[in-house]
Amino acid sequence: MSQHSVHASYRESLLEHLFSGELLKLSWQQHDCGLEIAKPEVDNSGYDLIAECYGVLRHIQLKSSHITSATSRQKTHVKLADKASGCLVWIVFNEERLTFSHFLFYGGSAGEALPSMDNLPTAKHTKGNKDGVKLERANIRVINKGQFQRLNTIEEVFDKLFCK
Repeated sequence: MSQHSVHASYRESLLEHLFSGELLKLSWQQHDCGLEIAKPEVDNSGYDLIAECYGVLRHIQLKSSHITSATSRQKTHVKLADKASGCLVWIVFNEERLTFSHFLFYGGSAGEALPSMDNLPTAKHTKGNKDGVKLERANIRVINKGQFQRLNTIEEVFDKLFCK
């Protein structure tokens, strides 16, 4: 088993800190230190970070996979659509160096709501019930990779998140 699967929650936290740090560094260098980032105490509304800059408030769900991963979709909670400018940022990273390769973005423009999730497929549980049936997860939707917009740099991510 690889370190990535054994320590998945550690890696997830590390990537979240690196992502936040890169946005804050960019804010320091180019945006007059205008970025504020907060983390929710409870994770039950579909987002990992709350970020505000230039009057744009974003509720951001972070996803990640390494460059060689075959992951072709992500799941998100429908409550994310109720949050201010909710969005998903999918971090694609180098597995060995834990550096960012590129990002995939799903959401509206700065200040706009998350696109409707009404027509997205409902996710199913990964494990079956006692009869082996994988039941639907009513509040979780599946977003295919092709529905995300590719952003190559953290600068592009910052602009997409906060610049109108």
